[in-house]
Amino acid sequence: MALIVIPVMAIALALGASGAAQADLVNNGGFESNTGNGQLGFNTTVADWSVPGGGYTFLFAPGTADTSGATGQYGPLSLWGPGNGSPNGLPATSPAGGYFIAQDGDFQQAAIQQTINGLTVGQQYQVGFWWAAAQQFGFTGASTEQWQVSLGASTQSTANVNVPSHGFSGWMYQTMNFTADSTSDVLSFFANSTTGGVPPFALLDGVTMSSAVPEPTCWIGCLGMLCLGLVRLRRRTKAAGVTAV
Repeated sequence: MALIVIPVMAIALALGASGAAQADLVNNGGFESNTGNGQLGFNTTVADWSVPGGGYTFLFAPGTADTSGATGQYGPLSLWGPGNGSPNGLPATSPAGGYFIAQDGDFQQAAIQQTINGLTVGQQYQVGFWWAAAQQFGFTGASTEQWQVSLGASTQSTANVNVPSHGFSGWMYQTMNFTADSTSDVLSFFANSTTGGVPPFALLDGVTMSSAVPEPTCWIGCLGMLCLGLVRLRRRTKAAGVTAV
């Protein structure tokens, strides 16, 4: 019996190792490689990401969103938080730490995006990210916010979160599964709001993407290990004069 258990345990370990070793296909998913606080496409850049069309998208360093803020094409911009008078729970950093993105869902809308290469057509991939909803400092009124996430021609949306005046939703972790329709697909995040007039911002950090299923090579290797174990079992039971089942 032990000879059967060993291959099965090896398969479980190999599958676990495969999951742990899944390569992250997103570059700079934490937005840490950048040129500093500011508006993307106006006075700052984030490596590997772009905002075609010049959307109202900002980059904040830890602790700056509700204090010093960032400067954009229309002047300084910050979000409501404890640092400027709203006890809404906005923390200094996201759960992923470091810099994060804030995009207006109701003004100059344009997606922040990155081209993902090395995909297998028809294979399923999982996109994971931290997100939240907030409001621009200096404005009053309840708002709503969500992210519309696309990979290639496929689009999915987060929940449409309601945020009270001067509020903050809290950070939330989301995963979505997509099927690649090309060997290179554009992964994009588009902030969308139905509010109007009270600048709602969607926040984003910690973007990852990896295969949602074990690689075929892993399955082949695991099957080979199982077959080898069964062959050894049969030989030993035969040598011992026991009929293998």
